[in-house]
Amino acid sequence: MTSSNPIHNIFWFRRDLRTEDNHALFQALHSGLPVKPIFIFDRQILDKLDNPKDRRVLFIHLALNRIKKQLQSLGSDLWVFYGNAGEIWESLLNSGNIRSVFTNKDYEPYALKRDNEISVLCKTKGVSFLQFKDQVIFECSEVVKDDGTPYTVYTPYSKRWKSQFKPEMLNPFPSESLTEFYLKDKALPLPTLEEMGFDHFDFEFPAITPDKDIIKAYEHQRDIPSVRGTTRMSVHLRFGTISIRKLAKTAMQLSEKYLNELIWREFYMQILWHFPRVVNESFKTKYDRIEWRNNPEEFDRWCKGETGYPIVDAGMRELLSTGFMHNRVRMIVASFLTKHLLIDWRWGEAWFARHLLDFELASNNGGWQWAAGSGVDAAPYFRVFNPHLQTLKFDPDALYIKHWIPEWNSLQYARPVVEHEVARKRCLEVYQKAVGPNSRI
Repeated sequence: MTSSNPIHNIFWFRRDLRTEDNHALFQALHSGLPVKPIFIFDRQILDKLDNPKDRRVLFIHLALNRIKKQLQSLGSDLWVFYGNAGEIWESLLNSGNIRSVFTNKDYEPYALKRDNEISVLCKTKGVSFLQFKDQVIFECSEVVKDDGTPYTVYTPYSKRWKSQFKPEMLNPFPSESLTEFYLKDKALPLPTLEEMGFDHFDFEFPAITPDKDIIKAYEHQRDIPSVRGTTRMSVHLRFGTISIRKLAKTAMQLSEKYLNELIWREFYMQILWHFPRVVNESFKTKYDRIEWRNNPEEFDRWCKGETGYPIVDAGMRELLSTGFMHNRVRMIVASFLTKHLLIDWRWGEAWFARHLLDFELASNNGGWQWAAGSGVDAAPYFRVFNPHLQTLKFDPDALYIKHWIPEWNSLQYARPVVEHEVARKRCLEVYQKAVGPNSRI
């Protein structure tokens, strides 16, 4: 805690782990009072993580170390707490001399509930709780149909997004230029990973600056998993170590295809905000009638990358080894689980949530429901990816497969867990029974 306690404002870091072009931080530093930056390792989130080598926790820890060093070089510091967010805020607010709390908006259901509770708590203490838009260009209900209802199909949403866009929306909030307004004091060291129940391990922090050559070639290389055809910026968008304004500006200069992917992200975020039930339910409710097989042994083979389908197994092994999976392969493995194995998309979504470094609820949920046919703008259920044809199209020389499956083409490699045509026929029968023949609804 601080040794002195002048009247001050608090800036609360969450999904915005940077001191540059940070909207709420900029507003806090502009407020006229010293700013105390804080971060809370929320036990209500961390206690649900059962992997002691969770890459996301280590990523956050490294990002906070980076911020802490930046602030210490300015004579300030970063105050980091570990515990129940409500209890920590109760303690902070009881210490007095806090005028306002500044933070950037988070749109996920848990975050909305938490922020509402903290806002009410602040109000009881006479403290303002101020939130700002930072992680998106358009939020929630800013891009809707003429009648005010949300879009549930991507293409018209993206057209409206682009028609409403104005260049000034990408103007940065230069929080890095207001460094003299941080509270001048020293905080305690960061809680260690071990103190929070996690292990420290070798981890290369992903480069934050996007590769412009990759963005220029994105349209032609993004579906080829054996090359570095994607920017790997998803993790930085997830944790806010890069500004969406900076990345969108680069996309607009270099690649509309890349910009479209950023718009997909906002499309899924507004779907989650308008329809929070999708966290546990199919967006198309008929799809909750599907009689999933949910075979535990087959799910285990999928998780380990031992299905006997090389493109699927390569993707699953890449995920386990790195915490990343190529986007094209994500679609292939999700289709395989839900349609070839008839395993509930929620099982696969939870596995991705556990292992993906760039896990983000809205996009993960949207992608899985798309693959299962149950989500917004999903392919019709009778479109079943053929893993062999996907391999011929996107990994024809098996470079990606060979990298992740050294025993491929040997007697040691797993036999196929199911035959494609048999699985396809079974899938169509089960889906038709649930949702009707040739149904898109």
